[in-house]
Amino acid sequence: EGGNMMEELFISRVRVKLLQLFLSIPNELFHVREIVRRVSEEINAVRRELGRMEKYGMVSSEWRANRRLYKFKKEYLFYKELLGFVAKTTGLGGNIVKNRLRLGKIKFAFLSVRFLQTVAAGSEDVDLLIVGQIILPELQAAVADEQARREAEINYSFMDEAEFTFRVRRRDPFILRVLVQPKIMLIGDEGELLEGVIA
Repeated sequence: EGGNMMEELFISRVRVKLLQLFLSIPNELFHVREIVRRVSEEINAVRRELGRMEKYGMVSSEWRANRRLYKFKKEYLFYKELLGFVAKTTGLGGNIVKNRLRLGKIKFAFLSVRFLQTVAAGSEDVDLLIVGQIILPELQAAVADEQARREAEINYSFMDEAEFTFRVRRRDPFILRVLVQPKIMLIGDEGELLEGVIA
């Protein structure tokens, strides 16, 4: 059974592009022609793939004004894993993963799930946390790209390991709140990140 489930996830280039589209612009309803335009694939291939994804419970569709609109279902069993997959291959996360050596020596980097779901942030929320020796102009350039793409401000925070460890030990309320939120790790291990917090 598990084997079949994995096949739902990775079938074709078209499926991968559709997942990247749906999960990098969440909560959006897409019309088939708009999907075709955005993923630059043949309409029949897109329709076929959408049919499969609907059968697997990945997407749902509804009719509005004579058009069938599709959206991704957050209840889908592998939603969080797929969100992680897309977070690490597109947008800001993809940029950080791909260029991590240019960004310095990064020990941990994560994006908040709330940010990936494009839920509006409160003033205290942190979308991106990076711990390590950071080359700031490179990080600022990556963030600026994403801000332009989203047309929204990104709250990010960075610090070296010594400061991070110190703040965790001191039970700094800011850092604890940032760490306990649902997150997708881009670099480093979540267990290790939270070691000092849970202890």
